[in-house]
Amino acid sequence: MNLQVVKLLFKLFSGFDCHTSPEYDPVIEMSVEEVERMLKPDADHTDIRLCYLSAALANYRYRQILCAQDRSEITFAGKMSKAEHDISLNYAEKMFRDYLGLCNDLIITTDFVFMAFGKGEEV
Repeated sequence: MNLQVVKLLFKLFSGFDCHTSPEYDPVIEMSVEEVERMLKPDADHTDIRLCYLSAALANYRYRQILCAQDRSEITFAGKMSKAEHDISLNYAEKMFRDYLGLCNDLIITTDFVFMAFGKGEEV
C-alpha cells in the first residue's frame, strides 16, 4: 500500500492537510496497519482500493478524535450544539463501511456470521 496515496486521500476525505502538519500521521499509519491485518493471505497488497479503505478508516478515526475532544459547541445564538461532529462522524462511518464493502474480496470480515437451519439440516 502506498502511504503517500493514503495521505492524499485522507486529505480529500477529511479536509485536513496532513502534508504540512504531521499531527495525524500516527492515525493514518495505524489505519494502514489495521487494514493490512484484515487482508486475506492471497490478497494483492498493491490494490488501490486498499488505499481508499485505509484513508476512510483514518478519516473515521480522525472524526472520533474530534468528537472526543469537543463534545459540545456553542452556536452563534449561545445554544449548545453537538450535531456537526455527530453528523460528520456518521458520514465517515458510512464511507468506511462503503469502502469495506468495496474491498470485500480482499479482506477477511469477522463482523457477521449467518447460518440458517431447516428440517434438521444445516443449509
